[in-house]
Amino acid sequence: MAKTLILLPQTDFDPTEVAVPWAALVEAGHDVTFASETGKAAACDPVTLSGEGLPWAARSMTARPDNAKLYERMIASEAFKQPIRWLDAHMADTAAVLFPGGHANGMRPYCESDEVQRVAREAFGSGKLTAAICHGVLPLARTTAADGTPLLRGRKTTSLTAKMEKLSIFLTKGAMGDHYQTYPQTVESEARAALGPDGGYDAGPLIPRFATAARRDIGFVVEDGNLITARWPGDAWTLAARLCEKLGQA
Repeated sequence: MAKTLILLPQTDFDPTEVAVPWAALVEAGHDVTFASETGKAAACDPVTLSGEGLPWAARSMTARPDNAKLYERMIASEAFKQPIRWLDAHMADTAAVLFPGGHANGMRPYCESDEVQRVAREAFGSGKLTAAICHGVLPLARTTAADGTPLLRGRKTTSLTAKMEKLSIFLTKGAMGDHYQTYPQTVESEARAALGPDGGYDAGPLIPRFATAARRDIGFVVEDGNLITARWPGDAWTLAARLCEKLGQA
């Protein structure tokens, strides 16, 4: 059993991108600790969970029923109800850390946090398993190593792609304004800038497949040593499966 850490935005995280890895890690017998900004239980983006307010063309952005059930199980767990603070999160006795994503504006404190970036720096510096999905790649892209270079410089990664992000904004703009536009720049553009000319960004297949508990291998992830990255909720089971496999090999 390995100790794992899931860093949560205080609000507006994507329910699938947290609940699916949590379920996979617990199923595999690993110990999961959550960390939030305040040390109080966090809350997902309610729109993504329920679909309420989403226009018809964007209803597919709603969490799938099986993943919504996992979210309900997760928030009832003692680990979720009693998170530690970002300030108190350290990698010394932790084998792996997950940076989940989400779109809504509550993600900003997480994406901009010095403490979240510190955890990323500790994870990379100590060679710990690091997983990130969707906007969760942003804290990594914005973190610098001890020598001042971007943490992701020269690495291989993916993230929420520009096409995916722009489509979600386009489909929801009329009904929801900027709810799904976290920043003017896309996650992909920031990730590519951090990778530099020697890094490699992989957007994955043009038509993505949605991995499930029964078909955990059909999503898309990019692996580079101890770093595993994915694009969207449809990749969450694949990301979780690879993380568990690597923990089992460690």
